[in-house]
Amino acid sequence: MTKLAPIDDTITLADLTNDPFPIYRRLRRDAPVVHVASMGRTLVTKAADTKYVKDNPKLFSSDDPKTPMTRAFQAHTLMRKDGAEHMRERMAMAPAFAPKVIKEDWVPVYERIAEEYVARLPLGEVVDLFPMLAGPYAARGLAVLLGMEEATDTQMQCWSQTLIDGAGNFGLRDDLFAASDAANTEMNALLDAARERHLVTPNSSAYSVMLNAQDPIEMSQIYANIKIAIGGGINEPRDALLTILCGLLSNPDQLAEVKRKGDWDKAFEEGIRWVAPISASGRVTTQDTEIRGHLIPKGETVMTIQASANRDEEIHENGEAFMVYRSPSTHQSFGNGPHFCQGTHVARRAVGQVMLPMLFDRFPNMRIPNHDDVIWRGFGFRGPVQMPVLLQ
Repeated sequence: MTKLAPIDDTITLADLTNDPFPIYRRLRRDAPVVHVASMGRTLVTKAADTKYVKDNPKLFSSDDPKTPMTRAFQAHTLMRKDGAEHMRERMAMAPAFAPKVIKEDWVPVYERIAEEYVARLPLGEVVDLFPMLAGPYAARGLAVLLGMEEATDTQMQCWSQTLIDGAGNFGLRDDLFAASDAANTEMNALLDAARERHLVTPNSSAYSVMLNAQDPIEMSQIYANIKIAIGGGINEPRDALLTILCGLLSNPDQLAEVKRKGDWDKAFEEGIRWVAPISASGRVTTQDTEIRGHLIPKGETVMTIQASANRDEEIHENGEAFMVYRSPSTHQSFGNGPHFCQGTHVARRAVGQVMLPMLFDRFPNMRIPNHDDVIWRGFGFRGPVQMPVLLQ
């Protein structure tokens, strides 16, 4: 008789937020499919299993009725939809992410923003790159791409973090939902005010593209799409940039080789493998099924831990280490299947092709004075929240 997955009653969300990787190592070795009691969810931590779940949406649905995301976003978003309904809303934004639009519209925007934001960094001083560069850079680029130029960098970052906190509010804390309610009110007001501008002067931004479509999706879902992009579109490039910088500055030999060869794209891919900015995703079983011989009952929420899958010993030798020139160089950080991250190519260019070479050109000898001062946080979304760097 097939048994249920083992139950772990020791793992807490705080443990996973502070330092999940020792836990993931243990789980990959001893319990790659495990029900975590404190979360009420089953975690899968091996690469083959996370890919299997993501590649089978009919068996593992994105429509999780227990997700706090619906409450946080005040909408049933495309992230929690499947099939034709998901595809219709995803494709509504697709023209804003087309390769030609990225190349001709968004790369020049990110180049201008990068030049401005890097130029204002103080040479010869120690600065925390999280608030001084990574966060504002990601926020300003996303504001333009979405068609929300009226929003300040501070507003964009605050809304993003508030939505992330709400979407991860598995404990259903009232204060986190109160904060997301306030953020929704502010975002709705800005989008209301910007609507006429985009109708009168259509452009390539996501908001304008959706408003001016021949067969537009519902206005409530246009707003929900924008909010999903805010929730994930700031932390992903922000955290990727800081993670890659930390990896390179902690490995000067690799940094020298990357500079010599101009391998910023390879550094980008290794950075997001090493620490996946979006580390976990949820799916719900539509029928009884099995993973590694364990029964997963219908209606169970399965968390795919791509942060763990990216370090799976069956694929990566010494996967815990940052190694730009590793082989094979694969990861699941942008997901797979129907929900593959729509902003993937923007993030690759904004960070790997624009910001990294520009930053090292201006500060070729920058370094982290004290690696103990680098602070990492996050379970579903992870990256450095503090990274003091000497700019020289």
